[in-house]
Amino acid sequence: MSAEAAAAEELRLRRELAAVYRLVAHFRMTDLIFTHISQRLPGPEHHFLINPYGLLFEEITASNLVKIDLDGNAVEPSPYPVNPAGFVIHSAIHAARPDAHCVLHTHTKAGCAVAAQQGGLLPLNQMSMEFHNRVGYHDYEGVALNLDEQARLVADIGTHPALILRNHGLLTVGGSAAQAFLRMYYLEKACEIQVTAQAGGAALVVPPDEVCEYTARQLAGEADADFQDDDAYDLAWAAMLRLLDRIAPDYKD
Repeated sequence: MSAEAAAAEELRLRRELAAVYRLVAHFRMTDLIFTHISQRLPGPEHHFLINPYGLLFEEITASNLVKIDLDGNAVEPSPYPVNPAGFVIHSAIHAARPDAHCVLHTHTKAGCAVAAQQGGLLPLNQMSMEFHNRVGYHDYEGVALNLDEQARLVADIGTHPALILRNHGLLTVGGSAAQAFLRMYYLEKACEIQVTAQAGGAALVVPPDEVCEYTARQLAGEADADFQDDDAYDLAWAAMLRLLDRIAPDYKD
């Protein structure tokens, strides 16, 4: 890749990642200045983009994202600090999963509530069935500041697109920031629905396992069905960008 092409691709990735930060803020999935969304950059250097430590997600722009190495250290001058300790979870998954170009982690109320439940995410609705048998679980070990936890994180997520960190929060990965965001949006919605359904106090209806698995395969475009909706996520992402162009167009700056 030429220098010009590499610069253009980095700008594209910066804008997409900044868009995801703004959307996470818009949909109220933030925890003040904490949690991270990281994006792998192409090339052999193992460089990543991440938020400047101390900024709210609604303040993130393409240009103020910080470029870091696999240890969480800034590799280019930036007026903003980074939080290397906060990259412990992300760096482990990036290093182990070539398909995990983006790693998105949240501490939402509904996500943390489900992460505290012994049964984890239940197949109570169509949104949750996207993750049926496709979400890992990682037991809580304290604040993720120790490197020796990384091997267990990697083993627990396996090849899944999502991880529930027990007593902690949610995590999704994607081949792009857009994919990681849309997965998180629906994982969060599934958790919200579960907590709401449980709060009603009535007995819950859980579909048979074979129905849940078939639905998961349908949503992944892997099942035999009379119709396929291959454009759904692309159309949803385009709609999200139109939303940002109306409410926060400065994310591209």
